[in-house]
Amino acid sequence: MIELLSDSRLASVQDLGRFGHLHHGVGMSGAMDKPALSVGNLMLGNDPGAAGIEFPLFPVRLRFHQPCTFAITGADTDATLDDAPLLPWWTARAAAGQTLTLKRPLNGVRAYLTVAGGIGVGEVLGSRSTQLRGGFGGMEGRMLQQGDRLPLADDADAGPGGFGIQSPLSGMPLTRGADPAVRVIPAAEYPLFRRACREAFWRESWKITSQSNRYGYRLEGTPMLPDEPLEMRSHGIVPGVIQVPHGGQPIIQMRDAQPMGGYPKFGAVIEADIWRLGQIPIGQRVRFIEVDYAQGVAALDELDCYLTRVREMVAIQRCSRVMTSG
Repeated sequence: MIELLSDSRLASVQDLGRFGHLHHGVGMSGAMDKPALSVGNLMLGNDPGAAGIEFPLFPVRLRFHQPCTFAITGADTDATLDDAPLLPWWTARAAAGQTLTLKRPLNGVRAYLTVAGGIGVGEVLGSRSTQLRGGFGGMEGRMLQQGDRLPLADDADAGPGGFGIQSPLSGMPLTRGADPAVRVIPAAEYPLFRRACREAFWRESWKITSQSNRYGYRLEGTPMLPDEPLEMRSHGIVPGVIQVPHGGQPIIQMRDAQPMGGYPKFGAVIEADIWRLGQIPIGQRVRFIEVDYAQGVAALDELDCYLTRVREMVAIQRCSRVMTSG
C-alpha cells in the first residue's frame, strides 16, 4: 500500500487510456506522457499499460507500507527515498515505512511512479485511468488527496531494482531554435484559414498559457483567422486535434479531451509527439513542424523502436542478475 502524505494537488492514477468508448461520449484519459509510464512499467516487468501515478505539481511525499520495487520516470524531480538520492528513469527497492519525496522538477513537468504489479485500483470500461468528467476510474474518479492509500500487488517487490534507462527526450530530441517542438498534420479546415496566419503558425513560437490542463493546452500567439467566418456543427475530436475558437487562439486537445467539439480544426499534433507537449511547462513556448500522414506514422515507428530497445535492455539486465545470483 502507498499512502499520500502531502497534498498531491492534481495527481491521479493513470494507465495508457480508455479505448473504444468515444461513441458513448467517454473520453480516452490516460497518461499525458505515455512513454514515461510505459518505460516505468517495462523496467519493473509490468505490462506497459499497468496503472501508475501521474504527478504534475510538487513537492510530493508518500510512504510505502509494504516492500516494493518502483520506478520514477518522466520529469527529473530530484527524488529521494528517505534521505538517499534517486536517479531519474531508475528503479529502486523500498522497505515498508520508507518515504519517497519528489521535489520541484529540474526539467519536465510530469513525473510518474510505477510499482511492480501496478497500482491495484479496479478497471472501469477496460481501463484504470481516472476519468474526471464521468467521476469514475482511478481513485473514486477523482484526483488524489492527502491521506489516500492506494493498494499494491502482494508481490510488489518482485521486480528488478537498481538500474536505469535513457529517457525518450534525450534519445529522441526535437527542437526548433531554443524551443521544444512537436509535429503537426494539417487538418480538414486548414485551407480555410488566411494564408498569412497559416505561415505564421509554422514560423513563430507559441506560448502555453496558464489556462492549460489535462483537457486542453491553450496557446497564445498570432491569431489564426479564417478567410470567412466559420460555423460548424459539433463533430468528433480526439487528443492532439488543434481547434481554433472565434478569438483565433488555438486549443490543443489533450488526454482528457471531450469526444465532441464544434470549432474548426487547424491541425493535429501527431500521436507520437503528444507526450512532448505534456512535459513543456506552463508559460514556456513551443514550435510546430508541418508533417504529412506518412511522416506521422514513421514517428510512431521510431517511438516503438525506442520501447523495443527498452525491452531488450531490461531483458539483458534480468539475465545478468540471474547469472550473478546463480
